[in-house]
Amino acid sequence: QLQLVESGGGLVQPGGSLRLSCAASGFTLDYGAIGWFRQAPGKEREGVSCIGSSGGSTNYADSVKGRFTISRDNAKNTVYLQMNSLKPDDTAIYYCAAVPRRFCYSDYEDLRLWDYWGQGTQVTVSS
Repeated sequence: QLQLVESGGGLVQPGGSLRLSCAASGFTLDYGAIGWFRQAPGKEREGVSCIGSSGGSTNYADSVKGRFTISRDNAKNTVYLQMNSLKPDDTAIYYCAAVPRRFCYSDYEDLRLWDYWGQGTQVTVSS
């Protein structure tokens, strides 16, 4: 069975850092592009970042550019989201998703494109 599992969430103070991981089971992550999304309480799920199957293409939401970095290690079957300079507005459940695409296109924020989703990991930024 194909599964994605997120980890690395937690409570962090404003200005702090976290690294989220998205691990795959039942398939290899070079299956396609991997995206990170988040959903804050009372808000719709939104795209945060994505990376192509070989890591050569990436996209970021304007709200996280310069603070978040997405990367992948296909040998470990894991995609990472390094989050620095965290703000209270970054508080949300973070999800990863997979789609059989080679590249990460600007339409990655369309949730309907993604085939597989993880269960999410909570990130809370608070003092």
